[in-house]
Amino acid sequence: MSRRLLKSTAVVSAMTSVSRVLGFVRDMVFAAIFGAGAGTDAFFVAFKIPNFLRRLFAEGAFSQAFVPVLSEYKTQRSHDEVKSLVADVAGTLGGILLLLSVVAMLAAPLLVMLFAPGFVGLEKKFALTTEMLRVTFPYLFFISMTAFAGGILNSYGKFAIPALTPVWLNIVLIVAAVWVSPHFQVPVMALAWGVFVAGAVQLVFQVPFLWGLKLFGRPRWAWRHEGVRRILNLMLPAIFGSSVAQINLLLDTIIASFLVTGSVSWLYYSDRLVEFPLGIFGVALGTVILPNLAQRHAESNPDAFSSTLDWGLRWVMLIALPAMVGLMVLAVPIIATLFHHGAFTDNDVLMSSLSLMAMALGLPAFMLIKVLAPGFYARQDTRTPMLIGVRALITNMAFNIVIVVPMAYYGIRAPHAGLALATTIAAFTNAGQLFWKLHKLGVYSPQPGWRRFAIQLLVANGVLLGVLLLGMGNHQAWLSWSAHEQLLRLGVLVAVGAAAYLLVLIVMGLRPRALLARHK
Repeated sequence: MSRRLLKSTAVVSAMTSVSRVLGFVRDMVFAAIFGAGAGTDAFFVAFKIPNFLRRLFAEGAFSQAFVPVLSEYKTQRSHDEVKSLVADVAGTLGGILLLLSVVAMLAAPLLVMLFAPGFVGLEKKFALTTEMLRVTFPYLFFISMTAFAGGILNSYGKFAIPALTPVWLNIVLIVAAVWVSPHFQVPVMALAWGVFVAGAVQLVFQVPFLWGLKLFGRPRWAWRHEGVRRILNLMLPAIFGSSVAQINLLLDTIIASFLVTGSVSWLYYSDRLVEFPLGIFGVALGTVILPNLAQRHAESNPDAFSSTLDWGLRWVMLIALPAMVGLMVLAVPIIATLFHHGAFTDNDVLMSSLSLMAMALGLPAFMLIKVLAPGFYARQDTRTPMLIGVRALITNMAFNIVIVVPMAYYGIRAPHAGLALATTIAAFTNAGQLFWKLHKLGVYSPQPGWRRFAIQLLVANGVLLGVLLLGMGNHQAWLSWSAHEQLLRLGVLVAVGAAAYLLVLIVMGLRPRALLARHK
């Protein structure tokens, strides 16, 4: 079972890697063509609102509620009943999303006031954001239905296609930025239309694969269907429980809208870099582990359930800690290499690196949540993560006040980095309470070997830190080197650091087969 889980995770990671690499190309194009100014601030807010709701409803609450119910139907009921559930959920979810999209497009100015109140009074910036939001918001409908189709494919072990689907978003946006934007009076508007088109393309891409499972039927409104009602009831608390990190990032955007121009963009680029390892491994592991846990729960096998969680937690720590060290130490070299071109200035690099370091500190917590939260959702318990999520949200707001407000008031440099630090603290609060609750309920019991594993990780990451600090050099030098030299030096640093990390683990006795053997 562990080998199958690891293989599935590797498939999702590989497909996600393609998307993430293209995502970096996309962001490099954005930075070079549009820089980090009022236009990009407006676009990132207009894109963040439907994207936030997508993560909140579709990939967050909906997926966490839908997959366990679908797994139960698949295990305990007939194929016709599963097909009926799929058609009823598609019609009901689609109807709600269409209505929501129409209302949001009409109320776009109010949404901008709500999500970026700092833009109020900046007439051109506010108007541009509103116009963009009316174009981007239907993306929520398309991408939510895409996530619905992806949840079905994942439940049937078809992980590659849903993981590869986001590639189309990056391809379409790159085309929009490079070849379409020069034809717009306001070039950055092309990105908004790119988001709209990309949503439709992603949905169409998955339809043939869903058809192959013989589950593609005519969507129908079925508010009273027993399975639909259960999913909706599970969704309500899961909205908070599964999306606290996204809510925290949105709060950061709201506050950043009051800060100096560029703050929203600096946070965006920092978030994108943290999302790279998080998406490649953390999200991939969470995607694979949820249907497996739901299956173990449906089979009433608590030992296998706990063993699967233990396996996931070990792999998270193995990957998340070196990724955290790398992003924190190499913040300036990474951002300089990827984005320091065209309109992206030296100051943009330095400001983005500060928020990246603060956000990277929370990477282990972000990844842990991706494994711990499914431990509740697979048991169809969405209330507990919701309550924990609310406490984490309050923690984030409190630290925003304690850290950011004084920085902004007294003119301390880079208050946007304080926003990222508050999000990190909230993430550790969330992950810690999820872990404690699972252990207290007896759902998860750590298997032997954690103390030795922790020592191995501590020493290996200490060596990694030393290697990176010795090889990094001066920040100013990175800003002066050519793009080719930056890329070459960064590649060597990453390769040497990764080799040192793995070598220390091997010397200290850690073997991949040991991690595989933990999960039976």
